[in-house]
Amino acid sequence: MTKPKPVRVIAVTGGKGGVGKTNVSVNLACAMGQAGKKVMLMDADLGLANIDVLLGLHPKFNLSHVISGQRTLEEIIVDGPENVRIVPAASGIKEMASLSTAEHAGLIKAFSDISHAVDVLLIDTAAGIAESVTSFTRAAQEVVVVVCDEPASITDAYALIKVLNRDHGVFRYRILANMVHSAQEGRELYGKLVKVADRFLDVTLDYMGAVPYDEYLRKAVQKQRSVVDAFPRAKASVAFKNLAQKADNWPVPTVAGGHLEFFVERLIQATQHGEVAAV
Repeated sequence: MTKPKPVRVIAVTGGKGGVGKTNVSVNLACAMGQAGKKVMLMDADLGLANIDVLLGLHPKFNLSHVISGQRTLEEIIVDGPENVRIVPAASGIKEMASLSTAEHAGLIKAFSDISHAVDVLLIDTAAGIAESVTSFTRAAQEVVVVVCDEPASITDAYALIKVLNRDHGVFRYRILANMVHSAQEGRELYGKLVKVADRFLDVTLDYMGAVPYDEYLRKAVQKQRSVVDAFPRAKASVAFKNLAQKADNWPVPTVAGGHLEFFVERLIQATQHGEVAAV
């Protein structure tokens, strides 16, 4: 019997819509897949899903069929590009945006039954601070907060961090500056967020890096492909590949966090097998 391997679980979130969060999730997943990782990408914007649209996929079933009991989670997973498997959500189904706490917990637990070999689970959350965002983010090991150069982006990112910190005990965040026009702009965005967070919250914000504004990203969207696939030498593609490499060096957790987590059984079993060394 193959010993279980812990899965690195990364939630990509951003507070507000329009910061490019889904593009970041898709391209980070594809860059990781290109690097040889077995990646699963979950569309956790349950009522307004669009990962399938971005990648030109036409899934027959989605998470609404899992919630209704018509399909298992395993049955709805579809193959995407670059070694990435997609967990599609529903679009335009109002009830999916207002699931109960128990339903969110059921989805998180369902991942433990997946038989696929998975190295990384990336979760593209909805915008805002709805329960789905806090449930899925808290169940991840790493939280990537995407910000861009708009006052509302910084304000809403701070609001999200505040809620996750004070109400759900999330203390560490990776900040990703998106659509920047220079490396300095990315650092300045990070600095703005750190300044306000340090004053009012007990959190650690690490700078993950920046993705430059790139017309090739828009062209890739029009082609319904990831930019790392469609235009591998574009500035944004290079940035995503660097970010994927950086994320691969983050420490894998050695023990379960004591609350509801994605793939927690694999982490517990791996620890019992002595497969994970202490960091």
